[in-house]
Amino acid sequence: MSDSVLGTRVVTQIGILVRDIEKAAQAWADFFGIAKPQITVTDTVDVAKTEYRGESTPARAKLAFIDAGQLQIELIEPDDAPSTWREHLDRYGEGPHHIAFVIDGMKEKVLALESRGMPLIQKGEYTGGRYAYMDTFPQLKVIVELLENDRK
Repeated sequence: MSDSVLGTRVVTQIGILVRDIEKAAQAWADFFGIAKPQITVTDTVDVAKTEYRGESTPARAKLAFIDAGQLQIELIEPDDAPSTWREHLDRYGEGPHHIAFVIDGMKEKVLALESRGMPLIQKGEYTGGRYAYMDTFPQLKVIVELLENDRK
């Protein structure tokens, strides 16, 4: 279907880093005229198997997801542990962090991007799948997140 490196050109999600998720979630809810989204916390490292720059990290984040039609907005308030979220927030401040694509074949897609000079920054698991943040910032001016959901 697509000659894209990822096999898709459909952006599924935009991730936005925030310092106060309660305030940001309410602002987005007011903007869209919807109820404030539920705020969750990522799993602990023993469950999420979170790695940042090749090392295990206890990094966690508060998350809120907003359905914006064909696109999901993810608000992310990171803790202080080493992570791409914390690094990006400290370096660039609040705002866009990543665009995400749902893919099949996580290992192959990670290798394909790495072969193009876009290294893996952080990876982990969530209930029903796994994610990988790739450092595409030098080329694309935003981080790309790969999302692979378990087949049912």
